[in-house]
Amino acid sequence: MKYYLTTPIYYVNAAPHIGHTYSTLAADTIKRLKRMQGYEAVLTTGTDEHGQKVERSALAMGRTPEEFTTIVSNEYRALWDRIGIQYDHFIRTTEPRHHRTVRWLFERCLEKGYVYKGSYTGQYCVSDEFYVNEAQPGDNCPTCGRPTETVTEENYFFRLSAFADRLLQHYEDHPEFIQPESRRNEVLSFVRGGLQDLSISRTTIKWGIPLTGDHVAYVWFDALTNYISALEQGAEDPLWPADLHLVGKEILRFHAVFWPAFLMAAELPLPKKIFAHGLLIFQNEKMSKSRGNIVRTDPIREVLGIEGLRYFLFREIVFGQDGAFSYDALVGRYNSELANGLGNLASRTLTMIKQYRDGVIPTPSAATATTPLAEAARLAIDHTTRAFDAFEFSRGLEAIWTMLSAADKFIVEQSPWKLAKAEGAEAKQQLDDALYCSAEILRIAVALLHPIMPESTAKIWEQIGMTSALDQFKLASLDWGQLTPEQPIGQIAPVFPRIDAKSAIDRMRELEEIETARQAKLLGKEVPAPAKETVIEGIVAPPSPKIEVDDFFKVDLRVGLVLSAEPVKGADKLLHMKIDIGEPEPRTIVAGIALAYKPEQMVGRKVVIVANLQPRKLRGIESNGMIVAGSLEGGKPVLAGFLEDVPVGARLK
Repeated sequence: MKYYLTTPIYYVNAAPHIGHTYSTLAADTIKRLKRMQGYEAVLTTGTDEHGQKVERSALAMGRTPEEFTTIVSNEYRALWDRIGIQYDHFIRTTEPRHHRTVRWLFERCLEKGYVYKGSYTGQYCVSDEFYVNEAQPGDNCPTCGRPTETVTEENYFFRLSAFADRLLQHYEDHPEFIQPESRRNEVLSFVRGGLQDLSISRTTIKWGIPLTGDHVAYVWFDALTNYISALEQGAEDPLWPADLHLVGKEILRFHAVFWPAFLMAAELPLPKKIFAHGLLIFQNEKMSKSRGNIVRTDPIREVLGIEGLRYFLFREIVFGQDGAFSYDALVGRYNSELANGLGNLASRTLTMIKQYRDGVIPTPSAATATTPLAEAARLAIDHTTRAFDAFEFSRGLEAIWTMLSAADKFIVEQSPWKLAKAEGAEAKQQLDDALYCSAEILRIAVALLHPIMPESTAKIWEQIGMTSALDQFKLASLDWGQLTPEQPIGQIAPVFPRIDAKSAIDRMRELEEIETARQAKLLGKEVPAPAKETVIEGIVAPPSPKIEVDDFFKVDLRVGLVLSAEPVKGADKLLHMKIDIGEPEPRTIVAGIALAYKPEQMVGRKVVIVANLQPRKLRGIESNGMIVAGSLEGGKPVLAGFLEDVPVGARLK
């Protein structure tokens, strides 16, 4: 069985940072998971190297576009090699094979009547490589906030407007096509609002793929085609269609609307699933080079190891949602869950086997198959495999750590160090059972964890004495009781040594400044001054006066599902929403969150609302409730939400 998956290709106007790493680690994790499920998994990644922004950056650096793109593309490839990404294809959009595929797709769409020549006058965002149809001269881009430029040129247009009904039908027939569900709802809302024809060529720039005459391919018609051009046989390759396009939510529209429309026009098979993950939030803002709050990967790798970062990203963040990153949280999880958790379990279990049973796995009694610990292991196997299948990595990891906690409790209760001093056959067998069960939990844990942390789990696997390759193990066969008795264990060595938080964080910040300067010099940019630590007094508001518990019970907090959202005319901070809280009719609620959340971000989202407030009118609209959000003083609101599925209308207590 084949499984073809892709990362987005990364734009070479900036060097790689942890946001790019997050996408790529996720794809690598899924590939490893699929291989352990018996698939022939193939992963494609690469770099997007054309466009006006790249042309200008190369000129500013005093290099040709070819030289500039090669420098940055090599940065990505070298980083993926350093952190152990198992990619099979690395595609650059400057490669001849990609040029051939783009021209072939263009000609195919042209022949079938879905491409025509026209002219365009309007606003263009160079940063996002996107025409902003609704903007006026002088307006900023609604996506990135940078100024737009007025352009007038002859273009080739793709008849995107002809595909709205076909796209909506495909979304309905294949509900799994866009995931998670909240992102699917955003795309549905966008397409139902009507589609406009799309410019797919430029004549005012030269750094692109020549199509015909003075026209070069516009970035999205160019970039998206990489998923086919990376394959040896292009669209005829047995790997096509892709089983999974993994993308960041900010480029979902291009993948879920433009790309399937291009493929429909060319009469080519569509990818089976597009999954949009969330953004990383650092210092309460989305990471971006324009904000200067980027975190690079190498400083973390050098101090903590890439496995610590892999674990943190998939344990801390619900995959598909935005998630916060901080050095404190990273080191905290590493120490508490890897060093003190998995690492400690491995060290003491194997050390006791070496000390009490001469380094040989003891033979258990039949009773170990029905112990509560065996049942905890079977539950963990079931819950983790189902969660990982749904890309719910944090939930799967939670199930594994529930099992590890049960093992820790079991060891304390059994106290092998006491049993080793006791005499008699019963104590001997009880010790054998305790050691065997502890080692078996360890074996099951590292098998389940291998897609997330491939290097460290392989080390523990060998220390248990397993001689087969862990990456060849098939998860479907995993069960309790498969650890072979009388098997000698391997050489014991620490895998997750505990680290001092302060010194580790200080070192990562120091290396971050060094890496930032290196990347800036590489790209011909001014080396930024070292960041100074600042303490903002009063950033957290003091607690409000205490209330009686009876007062709290008067507040009716409910789970609501946002059905629709739109701006309130004349009020740039307000959104007008319809929210289902399980009543016969949805509530109308007006909330001051428009500067932090776009309407399409709200549709399909579950929120917490205060349901028993007296109605009040805002801009002439009667609002029946209030959305609950947290915020730093003077900061943007952050909506309260849920890590697990909660039914609409459920009351919070």
